[in-house]
Amino acid sequence: MTQNHKNSGNKKIAFLIEHGVEDVEFTVPYNGLRQAGMEIVVLGSRMNEKYKGKRGKLTVQPDGTTTEAIASEFDAVIIPGGLAPDKMRLNLNTVRFVQEAVQQGKLVAAVCHGPQVLIEGDLLKGKQVTGFSAIRKDLINAGANYLDEPVVVDGNLITSREPGDLAIFTTAILNRLGYGGKEAALPNEKDTSAEWWKIADAWGGSTKGDIAKGLNTALAGERYCLEAIEQYVEKESDREVKSLFQEMIGNKQRHIEKLETYLHKLGEKPSLAANIANQYAKVKTALTGSDDIYQIRCALGDVQTGIGDIFNLSVMYTDPVATAIFKEIYNDLAKYEQRLVELYRSRIAAGVKPPKPTSGAAVAM
Repeated sequence: MTQNHKNSGNKKIAFLIEHGVEDVEFTVPYNGLRQAGMEIVVLGSRMNEKYKGKRGKLTVQPDGTTTEAIASEFDAVIIPGGLAPDKMRLNLNTVRFVQEAVQQGKLVAAVCHGPQVLIEGDLLKGKQVTGFSAIRKDLINAGANYLDEPVVVDGNLITSREPGDLAIFTTAILNRLGYGGKEAALPNEKDTSAEWWKIADAWGGSTKGDIAKGLNTALAGERYCLEAIEQYVEKESDREVKSLFQEMIGNKQRHIEKLETYLHKLGEKPSLAANIANQYAKVKTALTGSDDIYQIRCALGDVQTGIGDIFNLSVMYTDPVATAIFKEIYNDLAKYEQRLVELYRSRIAAGVKPPKPTSGAAVAM
């Protein structure tokens, strides 16, 4: 990537750090700004401590602490996410430092759970922001207008949602610090057709191999679940339940097509595990009973396992395209979980007796 240090070499950036930081949410913007020639100062709560990332890939010795740091000496403050912001917000000096930076008109950028520090500082009333979905209601309760977008800019405040948005988030920061344009070889932050994963990779994010592995993991799960539900349909006599299963089959087929298409676009192929996942499902479902309500419980178990698996994938990779597919699968699974639960409860209320619990009643993906 072409480097352009014009108007950027004299910028001084504060990066906040705490234990449990989401590794890539520190690494990607840190490398992006450092490669642009900016001076990076890492600030923690304690000087004589090495801070470790949530995923164990990052160990950072701070350059100083927020206790003695002076906000006026910096051009921007970056707040990464993960478990770290919940600790940062307990440090009065960190909150004070961020408050002073905002009040002085400094650029303040927070990603994922990072806006929790802004909440603690009462800095979000009337602001348009985004953040990780789990803190959406917290942001709204703090008086912010929550937008589910990769990056939201409101004055001197930049917020972003998750690892998949990091290349866009970092580009937005760079542009507002005077690093951008054609010479910088960075896309417009609103360009949804840009290969953002390549930019994130250049800054220490997910490689193409990493992304392909995640896509294949999701593909294996969807193929397994598709085969399992097709088996449940054959055993199910309840029309309403059968209709829901058939709807789920169509949904799984669409997911599989999207995953395979994106793998192909990356020049990758389905893995062996993804290719044999349906065979594994056939073996597992052959052991299940034929009771109607039992099929609901088995499907519910499959869906709940899938929710946990796909959620982990959706917060793991610095590729917005793969992340969007994973989030779509997650949202659909959550929807079907609720519909299966409603069917199960209605059948129980109608006097249908559930089968006795057995080991392996819920088939894992």
